Amino acid sequence: MTRRYRNAALFVALAAIWGSAFVVTKVGLRHLPPTLFAALRFDLAAVLLFGYVAATKAEWRPRTGDDWLYPLAGGLFAIAGHHAFLFAGQQYVSSGVAAVLLGLVPIVTPAFTRVFSTGERLSPTGAAGLGLGFLGVVVIASPDPSDLLSSDLLGVALVLVSAVVFAFGAVFTHSRAPDLSLVATQAWMMAVGAVALHVASVLLPTESVAAAAWTPEALGAVAYLGAVAGALGFTLYFSLLDRIGPIEASLIEYVIPLFAALAGWLALGERVTATTVAGFVVILSGFLLMKRRAIAEDVLGRRGRRAERPSADD
Repeated sequence: MTRRYRNAALFVALAAIWGSAFVVTKVGLRHLPPTLFAALRFDLAAVLLFGYVAATKAEWRPRTGDDWLYPLAGGLFAIAGHHAFLFAGQQYVSSGVAAVLLGLVPIVTPAFTRVFSTGERLSPTGAAGLGLGFLGVVVIASPDPSDLLSSDLLGVALVLVSAVVFAFGAVFTHSRAPDLSLVATQAWMMAVGAVALHVASVLLPTESVAAAAWTPEALGAVAYLGAVAGALGFTLYFSLLDRIGPIEASLIEYVIPLFAALAGWLALGERVTATTVAGFVVILSGFLLMKRRAIAEDVLGRRGRRAERPSADD
């Protein structure tokens, strides 16, 4: 298998794993409180990743300031905050809608970068792309002015907040450069996120451990999200990131909804509505508009490097 097709296979495999995770989350939420459910998932993921680090005898102890700050900030925002809102929102919206709304992450992230970075501004075209992204969210939500407190709208709002929190965490940690390996850093990040989620689960009045039903479905959902979508999924993601670069890798956010909608339809009988599809197309258009230059430079750069390689006849 050539490198090109191997990368494509990894891309599709990761999209399928993370897309199916939305459906597994819906199943688990039938039996477990959302914040506790998310905490248990990252308990398992952290244990597995620390086990991998120990097996490979890699350095696991944070030593520098960035070694500590990166997983701390990432764990609190990208893991704990993001998944607390996401799992809560998925109680009210379908797997496909939740996945599509998270497609806003690649749009919100550069927007935060421009807001918090000195001297950087959104160009008119970038602002138009960001506007398209939010328009796509509105299309998906289809809010009824006469029923602004409907459960569906609440679910959309919670998932949208989860996307914004995740993007903020990504921007906050962007300038950090930990000396630990990626796997060790992810292990600490998931551990921090799991602890924060457990604390939130205890403090939230809507959470009750007594309400948890430890059924085979619940345990299976925790196992899949922790081991497959968590530990394996992040390993595949960083492998893919090294192979194709961040621009192409970020496009996975727009393939995940297809697998989430398909899995939701096959496993849970969820309908894929026309407004969901239309919202997905609008969000994707906004992302491509904001990233048009970066994508073009990335593609042209790769073509140029291929053209510079000597042929077998040279």
